[in-house]
Amino acid sequence: MSTTHHFILFHHLPLMYGRVPKVANSSIKASLCNLLKNPADDGVRTTADSFWRDATHGETELITPLQARRHRGTHFSFSFVRNPFDRLVSAYNNKIVENSEPTRSMLEMGLRRQMGFSDFIDCVCSCPDDQLDVHLLPQSTILCAGERLVPKFIGRLEQIDAHWAALRRRMRREGLPTLGKLPEKNRRRDKTDDLSEYFNSDELIRKTADRYSRDIQIFYTDVNIEDLARNSFISESPPIQRGRGITTKT
Repeated sequence: MSTTHHFILFHHLPLMYGRVPKVANSSIKASLCNLLKNPADDGVRTTADSFWRDATHGETELITPLQARRHRGTHFSFSFVRNPFDRLVSAYNNKIVENSEPTRSMLEMGLRRQMGFSDFIDCVCSCPDDQLDVHLLPQSTILCAGERLVPKFIGRLEQIDAHWAALRRRMRREGLPTLGKLPEKNRRRDKTDDLSEYFNSDELIRKTADRYSRDIQIFYTDVNIEDLARNSFISESPPIQRGRGITTKT
């Protein structure tokens, strides 16, 4: 179970967001800023966790998945997930290839700038969850308390337009302020059909599928491993939803 503070809890609204890095996280946080009552402090990026912890004048705080689970009876919670193969490539390109230096937690994992993708995967797959940088942490670890999912609504990045619209409808049913159109923030990678250039061997695919098996079993059980590794699936799955008489997959 993750003890890291992955959920943003609103105090003046019965709302929680489980933030998953590399899954439109910056855009979703920008949208959530519209729900704040007071102007935010200057000098702190709204994309930073420190903003939601320290700069909203007490309107929000960051809490652990277990703490978030305890609020499920009173708060509506949501999140979005991404094909774990595609999320890994996005993190690799952004943090290892593009940035001048990986994050400190990535350096502590043994990752280094411009390292090969195969070596990157070997390092990620050999690290336990408590040593992984949050950009590489399984989404199931971020969104589960023990064996149970916390959010009542989980959309897919691959269907962001349809699932964001579904989220807005669900929030209206929950009596919450509706969110506007999702802004586009920090989008660095437009190409999504290049995964086979990275996952170019059965061994790389197997290692990744094993390391992120729980993500696949919970969020992408309807897609076979080969299609995930190529990002070639056409997703028509509805968002995962719970509560208010909604029947969904578990």
